[in-house]
Amino acid sequence: MIFPEEELVLSNVEPGPTQKRLALVIVVTITVVAIFVMGPLVDVHPGPVQPFLGIYLSVMFVVDLLTAVLLFAQFSILRTRALLVIANAYVFTALLTVLSILSFPGVFVPGGGVIGRLQTTAWLYVLWHCGFAAFVFAYALLQDLDLIEPYWQTAARPIALSLALTAAGVGAAGLLCIKVDLPGIMLDISRYSAMWPYYVGWPIGLCCATALITLWAQRRTVLALWLMVVMWLYLVEIPLSYYPIPKRFGLGWYSVRVIGFISSSLVLIVLLSEITMIYGRLLRAIRAQRNEREARLITGDAVAATIVHEVKQPLSGMVTSAEAGLRFIGRSIPDLGEAKEALRQIVVDGRRAAEVIGGIRALFTQERRSRVSLDLNNLVRETLAIAEHDLEKHRITVLTELDKQLPRINGDQIQLQQLLVNLIKNAIESMAVTDEPRALSVKSESRDGRDVTISVADTGNGIGPQDLDRIFNPLFTTKRDGMGMGLSICRSIAQAHDGQLWVSPNTPKGVIFYFSLTRSASA
Repeated sequence: MIFPEEELVLSNVEPGPTQKRLALVIVVTITVVAIFVMGPLVDVHPGPVQPFLGIYLSVMFVVDLLTAVLLFAQFSILRTRALLVIANAYVFTALLTVLSILSFPGVFVPGGGVIGRLQTTAWLYVLWHCGFAAFVFAYALLQDLDLIEPYWQTAARPIALSLALTAAGVGAAGLLCIKVDLPGIMLDISRYSAMWPYYVGWPIGLCCATALITLWAQRRTVLALWLMVVMWLYLVEIPLSYYPIPKRFGLGWYSVRVIGFISSSLVLIVLLSEITMIYGRLLRAIRAQRNEREARLITGDAVAATIVHEVKQPLSGMVTSAEAGLRFIGRSIPDLGEAKEALRQIVVDGRRAAEVIGGIRALFTQERRSRVSLDLNNLVRETLAIAEHDLEKHRITVLTELDKQLPRINGDQIQLQQLLVNLIKNAIESMAVTDEPRALSVKSESRDGRDVTISVADTGNGIGPQDLDRIFNPLFTTKRDGMGMGLSICRSIAQAHDGQLWVSPNTPKGVIFYFSLTRSASA
């Protein structure tokens, strides 16, 4: 079973169109250049460039070793046999590179190598390519067998054991090439024998072609795709190296080394790009988690502030009704009728408090509440009735101008009433600290036959120009004891109804809040 986090590694991810196109471009470009450009120049012989070989083999060793380390890192995550095999393939080539640089004539000792004899380097080259192709073949066969579950609980022991076996295999191959008198495929330090194609070209071509076909027939992952490219480049090397019989240090020989460096670097480049991608994803995930945590904290504060802000209104009404009821009962002749009315108002306010809390929950959870056909004019009248006590207390004149032709709309009655209550309450508080006259104007109209708009205008202190753009932000307030949630909630309600809420200055003083619904929300 492949877990979601394991789909981030290239040994499990299927290649996308971009990866496939890039692989195809590399294959076609190098093949065309190698065969049609470098091919005709294969016999050009610039001669040995002394620093080239030492630098080339040293770089190849580092590249293969880094690739092996990154593949072992992937094995430590997935614990599959296929990854263990392909990681050791690069260890195998890296160790053979060390033997090659020690045995190649002229790198350290003029005219010869530190170890081995004339044929040693050539046969190490054969083992290098055939052995790597054999590892790739084994990887192709094993990758489909590793889909069930990891084979090891820990990674250190199988890595250590596989490294020991690989090193032992390289040591045995080195002893074979150094100590055993193998068939001669070199005439001298720079000339190949006529048997070169049969001992070198055909075996390498057969091994690489077998590995390539097996990879093609098995499950294709990103890693498998680029190993196919590597095997193809190994095949491209054959015409440049072996047909016709070239000399060492010819242009074809140098071209083969350049192609070898490219093929050796491909998987490393893909692994490094994958690490960069995963690192970027990790940073984005950490940032998103941090933002989510901060958002939760802010949301928690906002929910608490919203509950206090919104429930305070019906609770205040309940307290006022209770006090009135006590006064009616405490008279010398109790006024039971008024006391009953006060109790009834307490029940109404209590139910409205419960409904407000339900509306707040719906806003913060984005819950879709049931909507009904509403007459906004009636909604305005009911809301003004709720605020009647505060309006009378602060001697505020109420002016209403309601469009009788206003169409009905679909909406949540509790939420829309909550919006209007907030706007009216803010207007009352704004005018309560000013001198006369105090006037609240509430209008409803249908604009251009499309939008249904309600406006709430007051003659209070107004809002400073510097605060107009921030007035709807959560937790922003211009009041000393304000919580900064009322207008934010109002805008959320408007947006939940596919509407808008905005503000503009009133003339000569005060502000006007507009709440608009489009006819698309109309019943």
